[in-house]
Amino acid sequence: MIGEVVGRRPFGGFTAFDHAPEAIGPAEITATPRNAVLPPTRTRVSGDVIWHAGHNHQVKIRLDDWKAST
Repeated sequence: MIGEVVGRRPFGGFTAFDHAPEAIGPAEITATPRNAVLPPTRTRVSGDVIWHAGHNHQVKIRLDDWKAST
């Protein structure tokens, strides 16, 4: 999935997807490498779907491009 980070929270961030505008996907920090930093809002990201719920249009993703903090 490809999309844009639209929000950040202490537990992770939320992504809006290019090909599924009705879906919002959490990118949880539990699915990140150690010391990873969530991309800022408005950053274009890609990732793999690791869970979805069709009834409420939620998709959980693991981002491809986490960056380690310094």
